[in-house]
Order: sequence, then C-alpha cells, then structure tokens
Amino acid sequence: MIERVVSDLISSNVFVVSEGDFCFIVDAGAKVEEVAKVVAGRKVEGILLTHGHYDHCARVLDYVKRFGAKVYASEKIEEYLRDGQYNYSEGKFSISDFSAFEYLKGDEGVLELPHFEIEYKQLGGHSKSDVMFDFKGDLFVGDVLIGRDMGRIDLYGGSKEEMCKSLEVLRKHEYITMHSGHGDDNDKVTQDKVAFLWLRFINR
Repeated sequence: MIERVVSDLISSNVFVVSEGDFCFIVDAGAKVEEVAKVVAGRKVEGILLTHGHYDHCARVLDYVKRFGAKVYASEKIEEYLRDGQYNYSEGKFSISDFSAFEYLKGDEGVLELPHFEIEYKQLGGHSKSDVMFDFKGDLFVGDVLIGRDMGRIDLYGGSKEEMCKSLEVLRKHEYITMHSGHGDDNDKVTQDKVAFLWLRFINR
C-alpha cells in the first residue's frame, strides 16, 4: 500500500509504502505529525530521499527522531543539506549531523531493508543528488519528471546533459506507476510520452 502526504512546502509529496506491520518513507517535507498518522504504528525501516532540495528534506531529522529509522540517499546530498542556498531554503534549513545517513553505493543497486528490497539508480539533471527508487514497479523519481513537466535544470547542480540521460533512463526502465515529488501519480505509457517530448524540446 502506498499513501501520499502533501506537505506545506511547495506541496511536495511524501510517500509511505507499507506491507503489513512495516513501511518505508520516501522524502521528508511534510510535518512529522501528519506522516505519523499514516504510518499508524508501523515500524519504519528507512527514510529515502530523492534529492536534496529543502521541500523534500526539511523535516528529515524530525522523522529520524520520531521513527528511529536511518536515512538513505546519494552521498551528493550532503552538499545540499549543509547549505541553505544550495537546498533553496533561503538559508532557513541546513544539517550538520549526518550520523543517521547511509549513502547509496554505486550508480545503481538494491537497498536491502529487513522487509523490503528497493532498486535504486542515481540520476541527475534537476540536482546532483537525484535518485530514483523502484519498489515492485512503483517508481519514485523526485523532481526529475513531475507529471507533464520536466524538473528545472537551472538550479544549482542542474544540467541539460544529465537531464537528457535521466529521461532516457526513465523511458527504458520498466515500471507500473510513477510517483513524482509533486502532483499526482502517472502510468508508464503517459510518462514515456512526456519524457520523449521533453527530450525533443531540450535537444532542438
């Protein structure tokens, strides 16, 4: 079961993915009390971050404290979380304690939690810290692709070339449902068309 909590930070999404008495959380922008209602007493086995912008990470240490779980992300995320300019919080949010963080190894692999195996691949384009996570065909992509829109490439660490690579990865990857960092879910057929159109646009 996947449940979505929409945050008060640019309406970013937080996802709670659960099976039985266990769950993991994707991104950390929503207030911890709202997420706790959805967790509903389940054991949180991990907090996964799709990238380092504040609307997706600002409350991550609140989650760590409340749920006692580790944080899994690209090692490149640390640069963003240490600096309120890079994470676009206008200096209002930064982290200096990364003791709860475990960085994903290699460009791609499988994150093995006690009750979940989650495929990941490090991307780019929207930020240097972009990661996609795939759990049984549910694909979490952060802000690389947001509904009919491509993520911004004019922010710190953004890159036209890396975005092109990421969109190609998304087109080739087999999944059922795409869960983006903002807005509603979409199916692969729809998002393949969106990715194709954005590739044509930025390569024109």
